Amino acid sequence: MTLRHTAYWSSPDTDGPLAYDAGVTQPSSTRRAGDLASMRVERGITVAHMLGEARLSAIMKIVAGAEGVNRPLDHPRVQKPGLALAGHTHGVVPTRVQILGETEITYLEGLPGDEQLDRARGLFKLGLSLVVVTRGVDPPAALLQAAQETATTLVVSESRSSRTIQAIHLVLDSLLAPSETRHGVLMDVHGIGTLLLGPSGIGKSECALFLVERGHRLVADDQVILSLLPSEHIVGRAPPLLRNHLELRGIGIINVRDLFGANAVRVEKTIQLVVELCPWDSEEPFDRLGLDDSTLEVLGMSLPMLRIPVRPGRNMAVILEVAARNHILKVAGHHGAQKFIQTLMGEIEDAEAGHEP
Repeated sequence: MTLRHTAYWSSPDTDGPLAYDAGVTQPSSTRRAGDLASMRVERGITVAHMLGEARLSAIMKIVAGAEGVNRPLDHPRVQKPGLALAGHTHGVVPTRVQILGETEITYLEGLPGDEQLDRARGLFKLGLSLVVVTRGVDPPAALLQAAQETATTLVVSESRSSRTIQAIHLVLDSLLAPSETRHGVLMDVHGIGTLLLGPSGIGKSECALFLVERGHRLVADDQVILSLLPSEHIVGRAPPLLRNHLELRGIGIINVRDLFGANAVRVEKTIQLVVELCPWDSEEPFDRLGLDDSTLEVLGMSLPMLRIPVRPGRNMAVILEVAARNHILKVAGHHGAQKFIQTLMGEIEDAEAGHEP
């Protein structure tokens, strides 16, 4: 069986959408990321990008080296360069966030004035992207001077080291997570993150509108950015420009938040179920028992997937609601189809036993 999908997305190297037409052969119940159109996104952020996150901008302020905010950050964990201040700079990674806490600052302040500046210059000459001083203290003059000389961004955090590091890790885990963009729609249906896939024009956006009208929440339409978090959960969100918007053929682009209220949308959602909407084909053997637990491989993780045929007259909103409810039951250990088959087999065995001489 061969499926052909056409997907659209905006490329970072072009001003408009690109079209991708993929003919895919489906040999088994597990599909890989390339089977349904997707585009892998290279991760990498700047200091300005990280500091612009609300979780960090609320507790941090730049005190020197503001011209260095376009330097790159590409590691999700911070580094404490205490040994580097003592002259041992081996192992310092410039593109990691450098944290100077109470121990490091106290050590530096205990040195003679000239030596403080020498040690600070020795650290900052490594081409660091970002240095954070915690506990809201005023950085020693030597750090301020070294930061200005090297155009290295120096930031003061109001929180102590442990809380600052935790906040930075949470932000970097999200910003630097492995990611890809897919053509589809992401909905929160009964608390289940449901990713709708399928060829362009199959009715994904219309399904989303029906679901919103029934009280469910839109996350993303047309382009869904999928990110793999360290917890091994895949989280989906919309590109900032498309957030809260839905495209309907014949009407155009609508703002779901303005039309239906703030409760009709959400920023992101963990994906727990994938539904591929397919054109109705009487010759294609769609699953009718519910025993075929298919999966789709996304970013190296397997997600439960259903293939649901679309035809005029089918109430897709109700069908998708039932799919979400049924998934909740399966996760809780109640598999209705398997229980039905077990009961049926038991009845057959009892009937056969009753006819034995």
